Amino acid sequence: MTASEPAPLTGATAPCWVHLVTQELGAAQRFYGAVLGWTFRNGPLGRDYVMARSDGVPVAGIGAVASAYQVAVAWTPYFSVRDADVASARIRERSGTVAVGPLTIGTGRAVLAADRDGASFGVWEWTGRAASLAPSGRRSHAWLRLRTRNAFDAAIFYGEVLGWESGAPGCCEVSYVKEEVLVRCAGRPLARISSGAVEAAPDPMVRPHWQVQFPVDDVAATVRAAERHGGVLMERRSVPLGTEATLRDPDGGLFTVTDVRSPAADDD
Repeated sequence: MTASEPAPLTGATAPCWVHLVTQELGAAQRFYGAVLGWTFRNGPLGRDYVMARSDGVPVAGIGAVASAYQVAVAWTPYFSVRDADVASARIRERSGTVAVGPLTIGTGRAVLAADRDGASFGVWEWTGRAASLAPSGRRSHAWLRLRTRNAFDAAIFYGEVLGWESGAPGCCEVSYVKEEVLVRCAGRPLARISSGAVEAAPDPMVRPHWQVQFPVDDVAATVRAAERHGGVLMERRSVPLGTEATLRDPDGGLFTVTDVRSPAADDD
């Protein structure tokens, strides 16, 4: 396993990795190290990539390649697939967009894409020896929320592209909870899909997007740390069983911190 390479967390269509595309690697390491307590390790993908670790566990990749690939600074989730070419074809067939790839990166193949409402995501075909980035114990190091125009339409799109509910080994399951869609992989809740985003909204917080959420012990303290190190609070709100805050890092990357430990916490 090399720095910034995704590896399967659970099944073949599960969310498997989160990755930040940024402009300046050193600045990103200083910010996220101070705010989330991460440490970083270099790897053979080159000097522009590092793997972020929490308590010794790989939790995210960071690549200073926004200019090289002419893509926006952003946190992006990746989903594990068996065949990146098949996934790319399915995305296009369903009116999504393939922006980059499939590219061979280390021991895998990556695709950067957008769904038909414009939310960016990636797919990853693991071609090397299987490995796991699953954290030990019950603590999750990140989970996902898709804010989209229509949660049920989005669930159909991702279900058809990624094979959710296909019955294949390792496929994810979806359930409909309180007008949202909850995605579970191997029984583990990993993502929630919510309606209400507006495609043409000038505010990126309102447009369809995948929101990467990092659980923290103290949201208020994390917000203060982010602001001390050049971050900006975009939104703070109460949610069932907790609080979440969306922040913008100094390079413009949006991410969310929350004291809710699971996308299914308010359904337990």
